[in-house]
Amino acid sequence: MGLSWQQGPLAPGTVGQFLIPDPLPERILYAEPLRRRMRAKLGDTWVMDSENAVLLHEPGRYPVAYFPPDDIAADVLERTGHTTQHRDLGPTSWFTVQAGPESRQRAAWQHTDLPGHAKILDGHVAFAWRAMDGYYEEDERIVGHAADAYHRIDIRGTSRHLVVRDGERVVAESRSPLVLYESGFAPRWYVPRADVDESALTPAEGQTFCPYKGMASYYDIGGARRAAWSYEDAWDGVRRISGMVSFEPDEIRVDLDGVRQSLEPGQNVVSHGADRNLDPGEAGHGRHA
Repeated sequence: MGLSWQQGPLAPGTVGQFLIPDPLPERILYAEPLRRRMRAKLGDTWVMDSENAVLLHEPGRYPVAYFPPDDIAADVLERTGHTTQHRDLGPTSWFTVQAGPESRQRAAWQHTDLPGHAKILDGHVAFAWRAMDGYYEEDERIVGHAADAYHRIDIRGTSRHLVVRDGERVVAESRSPLVLYESGFAPRWYVPRADVDESALTPAEGQTFCPYKGMASYYDIGGARRAAWSYEDAWDGVRRISGMVSFEPDEIRVDLDGVRQSLEPGQNVVSHGADRNLDPGEAGHGRHA
């Protein structure tokens, strides 16, 4: 979650409210200087290297970085005849990105007739995230989308009593879970393996990728599909939850201090695949360099 994604303040399903007398417009776009050096690579070529990116927060989308033309390598952009219409920012022209033998069609775009209030993006070009082979801040690879300063994760230890049941069977019981607070989401509770009856967990096919936590593996519990998950080797920033198990309260019964938990509205996560050329070591360990 960030400023305009999931339940952030500018998202369509925001959980909070602005304390103002009149309602805000249905859609608010917010742009700001990124203030970080950001680079993009296609094949062996750095196609962009910028300390002057502008980050656009658009309702319901991950943030997108736009770059001034002077920070884009010469001759890598070839304008195509393809144009679209952005509902807020007007006509949009698309480019093929070419670097040596590598070519990606419709891999970059530019808004060509911006309204006056959006001139901060004038002339700037955005690159389709999945079209490039890697994005970097300084020398470290970043994945998923441009860094969102409004996304935060905090992990706290607690002595609250958490019990997970599949019918009459106790699947997990702990007085030392960890609670993970992630911007825009309800708390998620992670249970130490020692407090889980692992014979109740059946590994499920498929993994998902989180740009902040790493690769998640899933488990079925009885007839409840993908009712639990674990970041077996969580990234450094959330290392405390590595190997612990969290349970989906809409799929399996989860009680916290005797109160049954439920999935809050708007908490569903859109599955996020790993970036192009993100090898298993990078995805599993958060080594982005």
